[in-house]
Amino acid sequence: MSLLPALWDEPRAPGAPPRNWRDGALAGTFCALAVVEGLTRPDLPGGAVAVVLVVLLAPTLLWRRSHPLLMVAIAFPATFVAPFLTGGVPPEARSLAFLILLPYSLLRWGSGRSIAAGIAIMVAKIVASVAAGQMTAGTALAGAAVTFAVAALGVAMRYRAAARRRELDQVRLVERERLARDLHDTVAHHVSAMAIRAQAGLAMAGSDPTAATDALKVIEAEAAKALTEMRTVVAALRSDDPVPLLAFAGGHPPVDLDVTGDLNTLAPAVGAAVFRLAQEAVTNARRHARDATRIEVRVATDDEAVHLRVTDDGSPAEEPPAGRGFGLAGMRERAELLGGVCTAGPDPGRGWSVTATLPRTGPAS
Repeated sequence: MSLLPALWDEPRAPGAPPRNWRDGALAGTFCALAVVEGLTRPDLPGGAVAVVLVVLLAPTLLWRRSHPLLMVAIAFPATFVAPFLTGGVPPEARSLAFLILLPYSLLRWGSGRSIAAGIAIMVAKIVASVAAGQMTAGTALAGAAVTFAVAALGVAMRYRAAARRRELDQVRLVERERLARDLHDTVAHHVSAMAIRAQAGLAMAGSDPTAATDALKVIEAEAAKALTEMRTVVAALRSDDPVPLLAFAGGHPPVDLDVTGDLNTLAPAVGAAVFRLAQEAVTNARRHARDATRIEVRVATDDEAVHLRVTDDGSPAEEPPAGRGFGLAGMRERAELLGGVCTAGPDPGRGWSVTATLPRTGPAS
């Protein structure tokens, strides 16, 4: 019983592609096919009316995603009225096949109320066509089966896309949780350092008055570092900035960051993953690359993917263990979850490199 209210309250599916030149080309193609069919088939059921019907209804393809219910409400009643203009002969132009896209779009992109109203319109058209003698019951059942099979495909694609969005949202939540844990570790490290220096300064204050001053200077420096790192991570948690790569500033060895391409249009989960992969690679380099003098982070995007490469010029120790933290195994799993790849290993000459390629929008549909 709860299924119907849930359907009624279902909002429009997000992410509908805007109208583009492909829609116009598709509508134009069906119009051209209808004209060719009308010229080459003098016996075409419905005659010129069939051709005119295609030309008049083809533009519904242009708004099938933005206004799916309206397009169904225009097209299906029109196909019921048309036979009355041809002496009861239903137009049967093959180019009318594009109408099958309308039920698909309705259930793929429409709201629950639109879907309910659209289904009612389609059922009413089929029943009225049988009652008016435009088609037999068997033909009507076959047509209904095809129509609702295509509509069911629209439902399947709708909920598959919704599941994918939930999965990617969960990925981002996990990344934000890890950033929050990093914030805790960072603050705890600096506060511990400040506490130790304060205790040392107090212990030495009696015998060495300058020790307190030195301790205060160290505490001031540690507090400044803690605040800087805390602001960076908190900004990443609060903001939708997809790749807060400035978090790598500071530290030793220094990080040389180079970003090319537009990162603002990355899917949020992909942007968060790029940041996390780069962060883990930089952390590993600083911990394990002996005698390293630089770390290079290169991020580049193209129309299909975002590419990350992190290298250092140190002498690599053994591969960092994948125990606590994200780890190399976790890096590979994260990339694979988003439809990409991540590899890590020593460079041929010197140093260590981590490379990753992720699709801009996450896993392929």
